[in-house]
Amino acid sequence: MARKIIIDTDPGQDDAVALLMALASPDELDVVGVVAVAGNVPLERTVRNARQILELAGRRDVPLYAGCSRPMRRTLVTAEHVHGPTGLDGPELPAPTLAVRQRHGVAFLIDTLRAAAPGEITLVTLGPLTDIAMALVEAPDIRTGIAELVMISGSFSEGGNITPSAGFNDYVDPEAVDVVLKSGLRITMVPMDVTHQCRSTPARLSALEASGTRCARAAAAMLRFSEHFDLAKYGWDGAPLHDPCAVAFVLRPDLFAGRRVNVEVELTGTYTAGMTVVDWWGVTDRPANVTFLREVDVPAFYDLLAERLARLP
Repeated sequence: MARKIIIDTDPGQDDAVALLMALASPDELDVVGVVAVAGNVPLERTVRNARQILELAGRRDVPLYAGCSRPMRRTLVTAEHVHGPTGLDGPELPAPTLAVRQRHGVAFLIDTLRAAAPGEITLVTLGPLTDIAMALVEAPDIRTGIAELVMISGSFSEGGNITPSAGFNDYVDPEAVDVVLKSGLRITMVPMDVTHQCRSTPARLSALEASGTRCARAAAAMLRFSEHFDLAKYGWDGAPLHDPCAVAFVLRPDLFAGRRVNVEVELTGTYTAGMTVVDWWGVTDRPANVTFLREVDVPAFYDLLAERLARLP
């Protein structure tokens, strides 16, 4: 039986590729719904981008909801400097016609998780954690329905990509990260320690689009656009590919390795707001609350991604 998942996302080119990967895996993943949150670009754009990706994949059956338009307590920070004005620059995609469901994304999360059997649904978060945190604050009882939360978040050895110390998702809404880390949920954190290893070199991008499907071609075009910022910043042979790593972990956890540790998020630091403090060496007595990944089989990850994209139209 396919594992039931809800994807909360702020597309973003790498979010889009992660969505495509999940939608291409119906035998393993039953995508119960997608919730768009403000992050890489404002909410209006993330909703539109999610609509376009669902249509691109031929999956108009997947319900889409609009979530929170701003962080819990802070002014929204966006990343058009990476993703372009639309958040999905690169391929030419048609204007979407898919209808967005009327319920707020947080209400959808609460209602769906309350109705779920114990441990029935896995949450996969690709953007800021605002929607998840708001749902947990409004309805703490929904924890019963959650099997696991797999999130693109955190950094131990890689510093930050939006400030010197913080990753983008954590910096946008650190208060939401704090709520989630203190929730008692089973959490797997997919940090930059992993995603920085998964670099989309020219050869890997060519392999992704080799099937010639419209989704594979669009995915490669998206990543070729968004890579310019990271290639200039890091000077590597390819840009790191973040969000598909979370979907890959749900599909193939054997490709990854890490350990159970305590992770906290900095809320008030002058220079460190959004920084994840990872107690990798167990130097505090704080209880472990996260499985923190640090290793990945990179060739196998890209083989999996290419194989799944080739399944789509």
